[in-house]
Amino acid sequence: MSALMAFARGIDRVTTFVGRGVSWLVLVVVLVSAGNAVIRKLFDISSNAWLELQWYLFGAIFMLAAAWTLQRNEHIRVDIVSNSLSKRVRDWIDFVGHIVILLPFAALMIWLLWPYVLQSFTSGERSGNAGGLIIWPAKALLLGGFLLLLLQGISELIKRGAVLFAGYPDETPQGASHAAEAMELSVLAPDAPLGGTEKPTGAPGTLTSGEPRR
Repeated sequence: MSALMAFARGIDRVTTFVGRGVSWLVLVVVLVSAGNAVIRKLFDISSNAWLELQWYLFGAIFMLAAAWTLQRNEHIRVDIVSNSLSKRVRDWIDFVGHIVILLPFAALMIWLLWPYVLQSFTSGERSGNAGGLIIWPAKALLLGGFLLLLLQGISELIKRGAVLFAGYPDETPQGASHAAEAMELSVLAPDAPLGGTEKPTGAPGTLTSGEPRR
């Protein structure tokens, strides 16, 4: 299990590196969009290439940051249901959901997208709009995004399995949206634990939060 956890943490590092790098594209999108608008208004000059570049950058942000969002536990959940369940039940839902839904879906998309991207690249496909960009980089973003998501899904499966079956402490970050929901519930029900969580349990001999040191 230690080797699998090291593999999972390696995937996490790659995902974090890509996600943080892609996050800077938000600034690039803003600058491109603002610059295009200013040039169009002041000089009455515009180009489909600038518009399509905005679409490409948005696609890069959405697809390449999806794995980082999963790793940071920031994907949207039905919190009113999730927070009413015990920690172990949520772990089992994540574990089974990754096996049954996430990993097969990501693998299917990779299998379908590979020839789609290859055909676009070999044919030199370009936009049908005048002055538009080449198409294959945008399609490659789809493939790259699902590859990263598949790898991160494997990492999450390993970590969730380690918590359920090997007594590892849960290292999953509490996403900002889930933390806010948990805080709202604590205000409504002060005696209830935040997010409906149970006292964390770790491997034998592991000191957990709130446990006095012996």
